[in-house]
Amino acid sequence: MTKLNLYVVRHGQTYFNIYNKLQGWSNSPLTQKGIDGAVATGKRLANVHFEAAYCSDTTRAMDTAKLILKENQASEVKEPQTAMFFREEFYGYYEGNDMAQAWYLAGAPHGLPTFKDIVTKYSIGKAKDYLKEADPFHQAENNAEYWVRVDQGFDLIRRNPDLKDGDNVLLISHGNTLLSLMERYGGGKYDLTVRPANGSLTNLMLTDNDVVVESYNK
Repeated sequence: MTKLNLYVVRHGQTYFNIYNKLQGWSNSPLTQKGIDGAVATGKRLANVHFEAAYCSDTTRAMDTAKLILKENQASEVKEPQTAMFFREEFYGYYEGNDMAQAWYLAGAPHGLPTFKDIVTKYSIGKAKDYLKEADPFHQAENNAEYWVRVDQGFDLIRRNPDLKDGDNVLLISHGNTLLSLMERYGGGKYDLTVRPANGSLTNLMLTDNDVVVESYNK
């Protein structure tokens, strides 16, 4: 069985993060704090030998990946492989909307006016389902649609012929995606009502048919 060590980093702070807006598939540039944070994370990982690097094709993820790889002293990898499979949840009509307002519109019809309320009573998966239901165009991803896409991202890594057992892989991810991963693979050990910090590092083990959480740092 092949086991790959995934170093999963949430992208640096963006302007939409400051404004508390859902950005999903939308693009918002890194702030100076976001740039500095990505550089700091890169310095933390400077001596980790990465055999590959992946990220979503959003600018915030690509810029974060390049800043981290620029600081790396142990790898020949200097550019990430991008794929839409690694994008954040697609929020459909609510892309760019105030986060609290969007989750209110999704959850209030069910008596759950906040994201925390939905997650506490049900799950992050249910929050995705509620948001698609509330989307007047019904284009937001529900939980099933989300995982079909993200699972293709993990399969893309698994199929890389240059990776072998024990290799390290950098993956730049997103806040809701990290929470979703912890819900699916964390065994109920983590508080999913608090978003992980920009630049935070989570360690996963990717096997031939599973994902194992080794550490989750909010």
